[in-house]
Amino acid sequence: MNANCPLCTADGGELIWKNDELRVILANEPDYPGFCRVIWNTHVSEMTNLAIPNRSSLMQVVMKVEQAIIEVMQPDKVNLAALGNMVPHLHWHVIPRYQQDKTFPGSVWSAPVRDSDATHLATQFAKVPALKQKLIDVLGAH
Repeated sequence: MNANCPLCTADGGELIWKNDELRVILANEPDYPGFCRVIWNTHVSEMTNLAIPNRSSLMQVVMKVEQAIIEVMQPDKVNLAALGNMVPHLHWHVIPRYQQDKTFPGSVWSAPVRDSDATHLATQFAKVPALKQKLIDVLGAH
């Protein structure tokens, strides 16, 4: 544990699922409903810090989260990212993307190219409870 790391000292969002190795959270991203993070519980910064079986476990969960997002949120695209430049604690972003997003086709961290679409956002936020349940169903109880 690193006392200066926000992902060591807090869940990093709304905790949906957790086991001994990792956790899945729903990020508080008001412009991106369904934005999830898969966070390795132990403080490491790179995938290569993990033993090969742990890398496999992590990526299996990332893929299950991606599949749940596809099934429930029905995005135009899903973005996967493991940057760690701002928070060097191993985590994957799993982000449903839509052509109506204010930054599409750029990344969610890009400059906006349009205003937020309130109707679209409301429709997508209405799907989030079903996404939470789907994630629990595919990942199991924690």
